[in-house]
Amino acid sequence: MTDITNTPAAEYDAQLGDYFALLKPRVMQLVVFTAVVGMLAAPVSVHPVIGFASILFVAIGAGASGALNMWWDADIDAVMRRTAKRPIPAGKVQPGEALALGVGLSFLSVMMLALSANLLAAGMLLFTILFYAVFYSMWLKRATPQNIVIGGAAGAFPPVIGWIIATGSFSVEAWLMFALIFMWTPPHFWALALFMRSDYDDANVPMLTVTHGRPSTRRHILAYTVLLVILAVGTGFTAIGGYIYLATAVVLNALFLLGAYRIWQRDEVMAEEDNYAVERKFFRLSLYYLFLHFGAILIEATLRPYGLGGW
Repeated sequence: MTDITNTPAAEYDAQLGDYFALLKPRVMQLVVFTAVVGMLAAPVSVHPVIGFASILFVAIGAGASGALNMWWDADIDAVMRRTAKRPIPAGKVQPGEALALGVGLSFLSVMMLALSANLLAAGMLLFTILFYAVFYSMWLKRATPQNIVIGGAAGAFPPVIGWIIATGSFSVEAWLMFALIFMWTPPHFWALALFMRSDYDDANVPMLTVTHGRPSTRRHILAYTVLLVILAVGTGFTAIGGYIYLATAVVLNALFLLGAYRIWQRDEVMAEEDNYAVERKFFRLSLYYLFLHFGAILIEATLRPYGLGGW
């Protein structure tokens, strides 16, 4: 981590929106949605007030992770086009403020989730924050080209936490939702890295495109997509699946597999000629992929009490 704390305090002009940006609100949306699905897909109902409060604290915990990540990664964020306008490298928020916000929100979210839900859910939230902020951000991200593969687990825990909020325990179904996000993460980020490679080169981040080259990255995207397709479609035959989920998964995964195959077929000459159009299209599809899968799981869970969802 490069020290960028020498900027005079007078040069910082933080607004409320800048502090909110530290929480990574786009990532928070996915965290909240998958946690809600995990909670509602569970076989135990949760009182609406308790459920709302618990999900709120999960969201705060996700925001805490984002703030800690931005504090630690401020040096590489400053040299990457995609992240240069974040609050710290843009000179709007002091690094120390981001650290204080992240630590404070971490304690608040874990403590309050323990009170609103249960200790196991709070423990999982604490583990998730530490996994993302310490294990991934401070170690894996700059140490190995498998950073995204292993670090992706941090973003995959929210549906497990949601399930635990409702049941107070783990289950196979919760881990299936975890696995869906975990296996989706590498092809999603590697596709981004294909057309944003210069960013990772400039920041000296050992993304797979930097350490093993783009042809290898294309092969990895296809391999992980094949495994993801098997998992995603197979989930349709489990307790959280059903006709609606299975139909959704078949269509989405056919498109996703086709996109990965097209990426695998290309070389850099082809990609540069059309400004990485295929890779960008695959990345955009990946943005909808999880929301639509988890939306289908939510629909199945909503209809199941009426005898309409599931098998």
